[in-house]
Amino acid sequence: MIISTNQILTVTEANQNFSKAARLAEKNGSAVIFKNNRPKYMLLDLSQNAIVDLTDDEKIDVAARRVLERYRAAFEELAK
Repeated sequence: MIISTNQILTVTEANQNFSKAARLAEKNGSAVIFKNNRPKYMLLDLSQNAIVDLTDDEKIDVAARRVLERYRAAFEELAK
C-alpha cells in the first residue's frame, strides 16, 4: 500500500487533535497514524472505502483466502 505524506500524522497529533485526523480521512479517504515512526493505525472514511460495499459472503471469501495463503504449506501437507 502506498501512503501519501498528506495522510500521515502521529499518535500524539491524533490524540490531541482528533478532528484533524478526521478531516484528513475525509479528504483523502484514510489517515495513517504512526507510532514510533512506523505506520500503526489507519482511520478510514467508511463512505469512501470499498470494504463497506462487500457482502458478507465476499468478506468471508477474503478472510478464507488470507487463511489459505498463510497456511498453504500446512494444508498441502495435510492433503497428502
